[in-house]
Amino acid sequence: MRVLSGIQPSGSLHLGNYFGMMRRMVEYQENNELFCFLVNYHALTTVFDAGLLRQRTFEAACDFLALGLDPEKSVFWVQSDVPEVTELTWLLSNVTGMGLLERCHSYKDKTAKGIPASHGLFSYPVLMAADILLFGGEKVPVGKDQKQHLEVARDIAIRFNNTYGETFVVPEPDIAEDVALVPGIDGQKMSKSYGNTIEIFADEKTLRKKVMSIKTDSTPVDEPKPIEGNVLFDLYALFLSEQEKAALKERFLTPGLKYGEVKKELFGVIWEYFAPYRKERERLAANKPYVLETLRRGAQKAREAGAVYLERARRNVGLDYWK
Repeated sequence: MRVLSGIQPSGSLHLGNYFGMMRRMVEYQENNELFCFLVNYHALTTVFDAGLLRQRTFEAACDFLALGLDPEKSVFWVQSDVPEVTELTWLLSNVTGMGLLERCHSYKDKTAKGIPASHGLFSYPVLMAADILLFGGEKVPVGKDQKQHLEVARDIAIRFNNTYGETFVVPEPDIAEDVALVPGIDGQKMSKSYGNTIEIFADEKTLRKKVMSIKTDSTPVDEPKPIEGNVLFDLYALFLSEQEKAALKERFLTPGLKYGEVKKELFGVIWEYFAPYRKERERLAANKPYVLETLRRGAQKAREAGAVYLERARRNVGLDYWK
């Protein structure tokens, strides 16, 4: 099974990234053909500082490698190192109806949050489709918020295949329902765009401040606390087994629980959970030549895999005019 997914280096990677996609990608590499990449072309829709984009791309690579992504068991690269994806985006654009893109909620959500409206932001799903179809991705781990974009990629693949003949694999979304939508500290979906994230490798002081600022309700201490839609409960539960979740639920439903005390516990849980990875990340960040060489080798493997599908697409649409 070829499993493929990517993540934007538009800011420091956070718990939503980790539980929604990164942890599963590391698990998939053991028994699948894993393709994983950093989508810095996509990041251009929100990051307009060249130096910042360079920095965040490198840091995201360090994050992924530190968390266990093995470049010997996977193909790991940076999107812009495989320029073939932009050519395929154009080929796909010509079978993508405007109505399909106009129905995408992500564009509306992001512009409503103040992100500048642009063609890049509007056509984002076509580039995402090219990311997947160029490499024959069969299963695509994503968060619930990206489900619609996966459906768009499927629609585009089917339309292209119907128009020009069998060319692309039609991908299937892989959404883990228990972590389908990780909430941010304000209760909205955790997103770099919304500034409500808890970063994986935040320093101790910053992490503590973020956790202590998690939005809670005003239920008095001597009353049971709600579970449904409770951001603190949902974030804490990400780190627990089913048995531990049941115990946490019982604590919330028992009068006397203090949100402040639970936040302190959660800070400790997060800090300890990522402790084994923190030292490895520091080592990688100090060895930039190794990280860059790893990405270069990954891009070469990705280009070789992508050439199969791009050449097929070029042939099927008639760009091989010399024949």
